[in-house]
Amino acid sequence: MTFSELAKYFDRISQNSSRLEITRILAELFRKLTPEEIEKVVYLLQGRVRPAYEGIDFGMAEKMIVRAAINAMNLEKSYFEKEFKRLGDLGETLEHFKKQYSSFEEREMKVTEVYDVFYKLATAGGTGSQDVKISLLSLLIRQLDAVSARYLARLPTGVIRMGFSDMTVLDAYSWMITGDKTLRPAIEKAYHVRPELGFIGRTLKEKGIKAMNSIQPKVFTPIIMMRAERLSSAKEIIEQLNKCLVEPKFDGFRLSVHYSKAGREVRLFSRSLEDVTYMYPDVVKGVKKQLKVKEVIFEGEAVGYNAKTGKFLPFQETVQRKRKYDIEKMAEKIPLKLFAFELLYVDGKSFINEPFLKRRRALEEAITTTRNVAKHTVLLADQEEVTDDVRLEKLFDEAVAKGLEGILAKKIDGVYKPGAREWNWIKYKRSYSSKIQDTIDCLVMGYDLGRGKRTGFGIGAFLAGVLDEKKEQFLTVAKIGTGLTDTEWRELKTKTQKLRISKKPNNYSVNKMMNCDVWVKPAIVVEIRADEITKSPVHTAGLALRFPRLERFRDDKNPGDATTLKEIEKMSKNQ
Repeated sequence: MTFSELAKYFDRISQNSSRLEITRILAELFRKLTPEEIEKVVYLLQGRVRPAYEGIDFGMAEKMIVRAAINAMNLEKSYFEKEFKRLGDLGETLEHFKKQYSSFEEREMKVTEVYDVFYKLATAGGTGSQDVKISLLSLLIRQLDAVSARYLARLPTGVIRMGFSDMTVLDAYSWMITGDKTLRPAIEKAYHVRPELGFIGRTLKEKGIKAMNSIQPKVFTPIIMMRAERLSSAKEIIEQLNKCLVEPKFDGFRLSVHYSKAGREVRLFSRSLEDVTYMYPDVVKGVKKQLKVKEVIFEGEAVGYNAKTGKFLPFQETVQRKRKYDIEKMAEKIPLKLFAFELLYVDGKSFINEPFLKRRRALEEAITTTRNVAKHTVLLADQEEVTDDVRLEKLFDEAVAKGLEGILAKKIDGVYKPGAREWNWIKYKRSYSSKIQDTIDCLVMGYDLGRGKRTGFGIGAFLAGVLDEKKEQFLTVAKIGTGLTDTEWRELKTKTQKLRISKKPNNYSVNKMMNCDVWVKPAIVVEIRADEITKSPVHTAGLALRFPRLERFRDDKNPGDATTLKEIEKMSKNQ
């Protein structure tokens, strides 16, 4: 396929707000692509060249795109900027000038050719890299037609995103084969193990749907983490599981640890699939020292530790380790202990479908450790087999007395289900309120500008939403204007700065009464505590949080980890 033909699909998708119609257009596009093309095009559709967890960004601001356009067409800077100001869109401005500009270099280019140039552009680094990026983009501008040029400007700045998620792409993969969504569950199951859209698309093209059943974990490709269901009493847990293994529920950073002995390489991924290896050098050192296997993928919770008192630190202190600067200094001040609790892959064998007891034994065999907390960085989470609610309640009380969040009960023969929230794990947390026994993870959807005292913050209230998994939409449950400190208001404003967008995303369902002054891309998850959940005619979830206040920012979670509509409805019934 040529890039000019792909640009026409970009155009069709960008002009459509119906998720179903976008799915059909994507499926039509995917049918026309070769295996090599689909692997690359699916990332271009999202303004990337590789999966987000690889952290490869174009690193080009609007000013650099303007320079590339001016160089490519030999234009006066003031003339270009005047038209840019008039049109208000960099892509349309570039298209406008391309229609007037003729070049002997213009030709039809294959999508794979253009992708390869974009990959070079995105991975250029070091001294002179900006000039390299501008030169590569200038060449593409001269070589491609006007409509293609519109998207050349939008790709490096990230504004190519067209309001559909990875899940829409998975639907489109199913439509590509059958013309409906019937294959989505099988494709999504494979994607949760290997969240590489390009790899999944290419595999479907080359080997068909049956190949999805044999997708295995790959070291250094994060697995989408399994989630726990929640219950509010020991009795309910025993009724659900009968016999279970109980572990402490730590309040720290959940990490997916990938290790290869061959290259002495360790990578740490957060719950949101972000590579956070550089933040935790002490954990990396401990993994290299204590692992006994050739390669492994396991999960654990990193918790701050006070070496003087021998006690673990609350999350409010542990969270100081999540930083980009002075990392080594903070590692000395607040060392981490990583409590390993799940093994998913070791030495070429996947353990995802093995019962929990087998996974636990393999984990114990993979790590050199003792109960001496001071000696080792990587520790094994304690566990006890429980068959009655009295003992489970006592373990819960003991955990809370130690300052932990609570306990996690695991089904003894339960398998690990990436990306799923099922009854193989059940969390039992402290009750802070007589009505609501847990916090709610909400997405920040937008905000209103500050007034009065908050004028200085530039933000006065923010709109919070939960996830409707069936419709893949975010529904509102609260507009929060109180319950934050001055520092938290400033932090929220800082976090939203690069996420501001001009119009409400297609996957936000918002009543007009709840419209915001500023809309924000789906990225920020906050943990909210409320006194009660009430019915609401103005919030699109049909429910509202009464007296909501910010508990903390959940940088370790992505939008897909937000509390679901189903969960909040259940919480409302149980309060």
